[in-house]
Amino acid sequence: MADTLHWSDTGAEIHKVVVGPMDNNVFVLRCTETGDAVLIDAANEHERLLDLCDRLGVTRVLETHGHWDHIQAVPAVRDAGYRVGVTAQDAEMLDSYDDVLEDESVIEVGRLRLSTIHTPGHTNGSMCFRLDGHPVLFSGDTLFPGGPGNTKYGGDFPTIIHSIEDRLFSPLPADMIVMPGHGDDTTIGNERPHLQEWIDRGW
Repeated sequence: MADTLHWSDTGAEIHKVVVGPMDNNVFVLRCTETGDAVLIDAANEHERLLDLCDRLGVTRVLETHGHWDHIQAVPAVRDAGYRVGVTAQDAEMLDSYDDVLEDESVIEVGRLRLSTIHTPGHTNGSMCFRLDGHPVLFSGDTLFPGGPGNTKYGGDFPTIIHSIEDRLFSPLPADMIVMPGHGDDTTIGNERPHLQEWIDRGW
């Protein structure tokens, strides 16, 4: 497999692969001090993801939400022995899972800490993960370059706007790198000035 290193900082590295017909981003956050790692969104192409898990020391899988394109590889990674976590609100969208992810909790990845941020709107249980001590946010399908995630399929536009404004834009610094579930990275500072434009256009 080609080198997947996407970002690195002291004690941390993030690997990225793009999989499936919807070009889903799959991220692996790895603690370079201990070798422990988590995979975010077991989306598709399970053989590639299992290779990635094996190579990088992944111990568990975290789902940003339960939409079909983000969970296609969940059965295979569970069969391979990896625990899968999802929010209670989206759990019924998965055939099976192991752990329920709760809002404002901390997930330890070696010496790294991921803080959970419940951001409903794209789905009821959509969750973002902030890497404490580093300028990184895994936003799933809540926030993209140019606007919020789609709310046409079981989502709610006012709810996602509320989540983005109150839970992401208000508390997070401008230099926070946003790594979404599809497409390219952006930053909080790039997107925050456009909130009213998104509200006015309605999507």
